[in-house]
Amino acid sequence: MSNHPVQTVSTSNDKIKVVSAVCAVVFGIVGFYFLAGQPAWARAGVLVVGLLVAIGMAWTSTPGRGFLSFAKESVREVKKVVWPTRKEATQITLIVFGFVLLMALFLWGTDKLLEVLLYNVILGWK
Repeated sequence: MSNHPVQTVSTSNDKIKVVSAVCAVVFGIVGFYFLAGQPAWARAGVLVVGLLVAIGMAWTSTPGRGFLSFAKESVREVKKVVWPTRKEATQITLIVFGFVLLMALFLWGTDKLLEVLLYNVILGWK
């Protein structure tokens, strides 16, 4: 018998926290645009406060903590990636461009060959 992980259902309290966090982000963005005539620091302040309130609310909920854990693991995985050097990236890009050019020429040649065979040899239209 296999063991399946059991996923617990979020409580209504957690759902309310997540919805209120989303509302705080929306209110921050709306406030940023609503205060269009105000100084930039005031507009940015409203946006930052909305985001901080949303982060605080999400932090206290189970889905918010799960998302934060997922984000940390994602950053850790990205750090493990071995990125190509500039020389390797240039070589790979040139190989791809060369292959695309070769395929374009092949498809153009095939199209022209079929055109000649169909119109000149088979149908005799030209």
